[in-house]
Order: sequence, then C-alpha cells, then structure tokens
Amino acid sequence: MVNCYTMIKIGPYTLDNPLIVAPMAGVTDRPFRTLCKHFGAGHAISEMMTADMTLYAQKKSLYRANFDGELAPVSAQIAGSEPEILAEAARYQVANGAQIVDINMGCPAKKVCRKLAGSALLQDEELVKRILNTVVAAVDVPVTLKTRLGYVNGEENILRVAAMAEQAGIAALAIHGRTREQMYTGQARHELIGEVKRSVHIPIIANGDIDSPQKARQVLDVTGADAIMIGRAAQGRPWIFREIRHYLQTGETLPPPDVAEIHAVLLQHLDDLYQFYGEYSGCRIARKHIAWYTNGLHNSNTFRQTMYAQESTAEQARVVDAYLKALEAAGVATLP
Repeated sequence: MVNCYTMIKIGPYTLDNPLIVAPMAGVTDRPFRTLCKHFGAGHAISEMMTADMTLYAQKKSLYRANFDGELAPVSAQIAGSEPEILAEAARYQVANGAQIVDINMGCPAKKVCRKLAGSALLQDEELVKRILNTVVAAVDVPVTLKTRLGYVNGEENILRVAAMAEQAGIAALAIHGRTREQMYTGQARHELIGEVKRSVHIPIIANGDIDSPQKARQVLDVTGADAIMIGRAAQGRPWIFREIRHYLQTGETLPPPDVAEIHAVLLQHLDDLYQFYGEYSGCRIARKHIAWYTNGLHNSNTFRQTMYAQESTAEQARVVDAYLKALEAAGVATLP
C-alpha cells in the first residue's frame, strides 16, 4: 500500500520531501549537494567542518564553507569538543550564509574521536548537554544534531541524548543506527531509532543502510521517523533520491538510468568539480566520484587504471567520455 510521505519542518523551513543527504567528509561538497538536490533530495548537509577557527583559512576549510548559489536551506555541520568554541563556529557559519547549523556527534573516525569530538562525545553526557545548550543559545537559526546510538555496544545512551537534545531546543535529530564501536559493520538497528521517535517530540531522521527505495520504505515504517538520511548509497548514484521519492509517492519502482543519462550526469558533475576546485584539486577529487559511477560496468577496472593516470582535467574528462561512448555504442543500455 502506498503511504505518501509527509513534509518535515526544521525550524521555519519546510523541506520538499523527507530525503536528506548525509554529511560525508570529502564527499558532500557543494557540487555533490547540488547534484543530489537536482535528483530530488529535500535537504543536504555540508561536510564536517572543524570548530577550530585557526584552521578556517586553510584551502580545504574554505571549500567546505562555500555555499554560493546553493538551494536553501543551507546547513553547515560543525565538529569539536569545547562548547564555547563550537558556539563561535556556529556564529561564524551563520554569518557565512548557513541557515541551519548541524552539530556532529556521530563521526566514528579515529582522528576525530581522538580529539574527543564526533561520536567520542557520547562518552560524556554532561559535555553533550553543555554543547547543545551553548550552541543553541549562540545563534538565532535552527540547530540540528547528528549522532549515533552510543559509543560502545551494550551502553547505548541515545534515549538520554535525545531527551537532552529536545530540552536544549535542537530542531531535529539525525541518528545513525550503530554505535561508534560498530563503525560501519553489522546492520543498523533501526528499531532503537523507533524507540527514540516515540520518546521525544522533535523531528527524528533515521540513517544507516538505506540503499534502495524498498529499504527506505521499510526504515520509515519501522522507525516512524519523520525523514531518512542517505549517505554511502548516494556515492556515484545520486539518482537514488529520485528513485526513493517516486517509490514513496507511488509504490512503483523506476527503471535504472541508462548509460546515456549517466554519461551526461557524470560529465556535468566533473565540470562542476573542475570549476569549483580548479585544475589540480579538481582532477584528483573527481577520481573517486568517477570510480563510484563506473563501479560494476563492463571493463571498468581497466578503465579506472587509465583514468587514475590522467593528470589534467581535460584528459580525465576525455577518457571518461570515450569510455562511456564506447559502452553506448556497444549497446549497454542500463547500469547493473
């Protein structure tokens, strides 16, 4: 039975649909967020940005904080461990154009957790509370939170963290259905996200293992969440938002995109990356996206080795174009 989704509100902003692009370091830059929104995502959150203001002048930080021309609402994710420094970072991002500030308490990466940031914060609930209260009080835009079920298995504290978030005035809570200990192994525990949804009155966004329209429907049903957040499944597959949106509205499955469409999408994505990052960085950052788009295609391993060897954007785009044209000429109609 078709169960059309309802709209989700984050503060004063009503999203077009409940499909949200998860923040992913090194992935969800402005070109990628724009592309996912083009394919039907209702919202997208920036890459994680450090709250350490001394690093803001670095080229990488400047790229991450570039929101020029982005579709509203613009959401900037910040990460750190000191409440006042996070508050200052929130104020900076709002002055920079952010309409929503997102706090990262979910990143499981060792280099982040070693600094007692990301999901490591879940070990100190008093610090979590101080961070939430301080950041919410520091800005006049909605503040959201991205987190996990807890730090270690068997000590999941997401119900307490969610209660703190609601009390602090957090506008929406996104939960990855794993602990930090699990990293990305095993299966996301969506049932516990459902418990959180039933315990609070703020919008809940379910995240983890959502890689198909059918799984999206299942997670919404199991959790009762107001929205879902999609990360790794969108890498090289931004049209997943179109597929999920159509399925939630109609109960019907769209056919996969054909190679001709992927050809056009990839070349446009490359052009956006080249313009955004410039010659040197654009060529290198594009490599992982090209690999994701072409994963599983005929002779793709050989193609990727040739592609990786290219040192200029012009040559990189040329070999991509030639490879996909050859697939089209050979009659490869769709992606696997």
